Amino acid sequence: MSHPVVPTAQTPLTRLAEAVLDVLLPDRCLGCGCPHTQLCPDCRARLEAAQPFRARPAHAPPGLPETYAAAGYEGPVRQALLAHKERGALGLARPLGTALARAVCTAVPVGVASRGAPLLLVPMPSTRAATRARGHDPTRRLARRAAAVLRTGGVPARALPALAHRRRVADQAGLGAAGRLENLRGALGTAPRW
Repeated sequence: MSHPVVPTAQTPLTRLAEAVLDVLLPDRCLGCGCPHTQLCPDCRARLEAAQPFRARPAHAPPGLPETYAAAGYEGPVRQALLAHKERGALGLARPLGTALARAVCTAVPVGVASRGAPLLLVPMPSTRAATRARGHDPTRRLARRAAAVLRTGGVPARALPALAHRRRVADQAGLGAAGRLENLRGALGTAPRW
């Protein structure tokens, strides 16, 4: 004979505990929707297996230095970046920062980077308003994580927040390469302490 299931009343403490668990143990993988994980083993493996590559806009502005991408901006990678940046999924800093470190090693060969002065990773700064709204500076967090990974691999590296905003800029979302260049022209400078 089975016992009937008796519904329990939710107390404020129970609701709070469930809200905390939703943050700590997400319902779905950001990449594929697999239950009970923020980034499932398959999506994490895809991110870890991604090969960094030279990435250049179709209409690159004159003087743009060589740029590299850790992975294509699609699928689980895109979802993980957006979740880290916009929704405060801070646990994703580890795999994303590790991917960034691999891209840095592709751009600057380890033999060159491990000689002499430390390799400086200078993140594009978030505006104060964006940092307040998000509760963190995502590019700075990823640069710090990438520098830590590089140091573990024997490369003297550090994240250096040497840039600061000099004026307001428009939201970059939806702007093409030329629009982004114009939006940022003269907007950044060296941070006062650097």
